[in-house]
Amino acid sequence: MNIILTGFMGTGKTAVGKKLAKELHMEYIDTDTMIEEGTQMSIPRIFKKWGEASFRDLETKAIKCLGVLDNFVIATGGGVVLKEENMKELEKKGVIICLRASVDVILKRTSKNKKRPLLEDSYDARKKIEDLLEYREPFYKRADFTVDTSNLNTNDIVKEIIEFIEKKRGDK
Repeated sequence: MNIILTGFMGTGKTAVGKKLAKELHMEYIDTDTMIEEGTQMSIPRIFKKWGEASFRDLETKAIKCLGVLDNFVIATGGGVVLKEENMKELEKKGVIICLRASVDVILKRTSKNKKRPLLEDSYDARKKIEDLLEYREPFYKRADFTVDTSNLNTNDIVKEIIEFIEKKRGDK
């Protein structure tokens, strides 16, 4: 079984994913890293050179490559949930955990990282985050479990996810 982390940028998918994989003795993989390694370009560079639609197609290809994996924690890009075919593939591959956070927390976390192409040219990052979150909310709700990371540290988030996974395994 795989554990798939979805959620908006800045919600902690990478940090939580790495810690979760270590705690559960699983492997860790990040779809954004897969894309960067496969194209030999950063995500912002891909957005600039080919646009968001091409990046989303690369995400779909990365998701399809995950089919052979088992016992992995998989961190996905924040927009991977936007395509139905991605979600169908991910649902076949494991349990989907959505990480969420408040707009203020996301704004604070993403302001430290300039590799956020969807915010890069935004005059009002707060408004852009609010708009994207509102649009994506129904897609994120498709997850099996959601954790609000706003006021939790990585260890607490990992603990909540492990408790959910153990309960889910016990229910089967």
